[in-house]
Amino acid sequence: MQLQGKTAIVTGASSGIGAEFSKALTEKGCRVFGLARRSDRLEELRSRLGDLFVPVVQDVNDFEGVEAWVGSTFSGDNRPDVLVNNAGLGLFGAVDELPPEDWDTMIQTNLTSVFRLTRLIVPFMKQSDSVTHIVNIASVAGLIGNPNISGYNATKFAIRGFSEALMKELRNDRIKVTCIYPGSVATEFFEQHGGTHSHMLQGRDVAGTLVHILETPDNFLIDEITVRPLVPKPPQK
Repeated sequence: MQLQGKTAIVTGASSGIGAEFSKALTEKGCRVFGLARRSDRLEELRSRLGDLFVPVVQDVNDFEGVEAWVGSTFSGDNRPDVLVNNAGLGLFGAVDELPPEDWDTMIQTNLTSVFRLTRLIVPFMKQSDSVTHIVNIASVAGLIGNPNISGYNATKFAIRGFSEALMKELRNDRIKVTCIYPGSVATEFFEQHGGTHSHMLQGRDVAGTLVHILETPDNFLIDEITVRPLVPKPPQK
């Protein structure tokens, strides 16, 4: 895909790799609708990225609001070419201590909101004369389970299955589907869960991987990719 002049949607765009995705895409000449809840972060991002970045103050869990935004923004003459389902959160704890509402919040944010937005965007992509692309951001937690993150694991494993099924369902409509499994990235997410360190991936590098995936030839599909630090932890002194 030639990104110049294309239109993308990035959820969770106000910080972390979502902000880096938005930056990388606008630098390629792509108009980016960045969805997030924090208006101040979105406005700050627009001041840095310019008019190609379009802030959208929208909670992905407000399904009626998302549907209204899609309906008022896109049409047969104005269709999205790229959807990056990036918004997500992690609430950790032992299975017998994790509050049920935390489980419900993760299921809704990490999984249900992805389905809801995707089902609204796919009809526009099916109308396109060009190849379009859906990218779902999972985690290495979607590949291997670990203690005390069972709820987060469950949502990311589910995104893996959703992505594979979606890829097989939509490939003949010339819609690519890719699932990315990042390891530890130096972002706000990890600042809230144990802190960051110098051996973590950088958000700009994950964004570079996204651009590479999107720019592959039309009949070339990377359906899954895992990105992680070569050396995940600083050497012990």
